[in-house]
Amino acid sequence: MQYHEIGKTGMKVSALSFGASSLGGVFHDLKEKEGIEAVFTAIEAGINFIDVSPYYGHYKAETVLGKALKDIPREKYFLSTKVGRYGKDGKNTWDYSGKRATESVYESMERLHIDHIDLINVHDIEFADLHQVVGETLPALVELREKGIVSHVGITDLQLENLQWVIDHSPAGTVESVLNFCHYCLCDDKLADFLDYFEEKGIGIINASPLSMGLLTERGVPDWHPAPKPLVEACRKAMEHCKAKNYPIEKLAMQYAVSNPRIATTLFSTTNPQNVRKNIAYIEEPMDEALVKEVQAIIGDQMRVSWANT
Repeated sequence: MQYHEIGKTGMKVSALSFGASSLGGVFHDLKEKEGIEAVFTAIEAGINFIDVSPYYGHYKAETVLGKALKDIPREKYFLSTKVGRYGKDGKNTWDYSGKRATESVYESMERLHIDHIDLINVHDIEFADLHQVVGETLPALVELREKGIVSHVGITDLQLENLQWVIDHSPAGTVESVLNFCHYCLCDDKLADFLDYFEEKGIGIINASPLSMGLLTERGVPDWHPAPKPLVEACRKAMEHCKAKNYPIEKLAMQYAVSNPRIATTLFSTTNPQNVRKNIAYIEEPMDEALVKEVQAIIGDQMRVSWANT
C-alpha cells in the first residue's frame, strides 16, 4: 500500500481508503456485522483513512461505523465526516447554518464514539448557497479547528467549479482539502484539469467513486443512476471489452483511480470484507496501460460526460 499526504495537513493516508457510505444501507443485524467486519479488514490491510457522513443512511452509517471504531485503536486511522446534508424519515434535508454545523460535529462524535475528528467537510456544497458556505459554514468549522475539536477543514462536491469558487472566496488556509467524486475514473478524468490549481493553493485532493457509482462494473448501473443513456451504453461496451480479455473492468477502474500520485487517496465503499481484500489486491498489480487506452477509445465522445448531483 502506498501512502500520500493530504495537502499540507500532515495526514499521510493510504492510496485506497474506506468510504463508509455503504454502511448506511445496512438495516439488519447480519449485514451490519459483515459491514463492521469490512471496516476491520480494511484497517488490518493497511487502509488508514475512513470517510463517512451523517447523510449516509440518515445517520445509520455513522452509527454502524461507531460500533466498529470502538474496537479499533484511535491511532490506527484518520477519520473524515461532514456537515450540511442530513435526512430524516427517508427524506433528505440540508442545513448549512453555522449553528447546525457546530451541533452536527458534536452529534457525529457521539455516534462515532470518538472525541476528535481529523477532517470535517462541508458536504455537497452545490446544494448550498455558496455565499453561506463561505460566510457561515466554514467559519464555524474553522472555530472548531481553533479549539482543537477538529484538526482539518475541507469541502466536497461533484462540481469542481463550485469547489474552486469557494476556495477563491475564502481566506487562505480555510479549506485544506477537497473531496470530489466521479471525476477521476476511466470514463471521466476532469479532476486532472484542476490538480495544478489545488496544489498551488496547498489543498489536498481526495477522489471518490472509482467505479463511477456503478457505471464501471459488470453488474451495470442501478436504476437510479443519473448518467445519460449514451454514457451508460458506452461504459457497458467497455465492460464487455474488458470481460472478453478476462480483465474485469472493476480491476482496471480501481487501478486507474489510484494511479495518479498527485491525488492523495481514493475512496471506495463496501460492506463485504471480500471486496475489501479484492480491491486491495487489484491495486497491488500493475495496470494494463494499453487496455486503459482501448477502454477510453470505446467510451469515446462520452468521456467526461457528467450529470447533476442527486
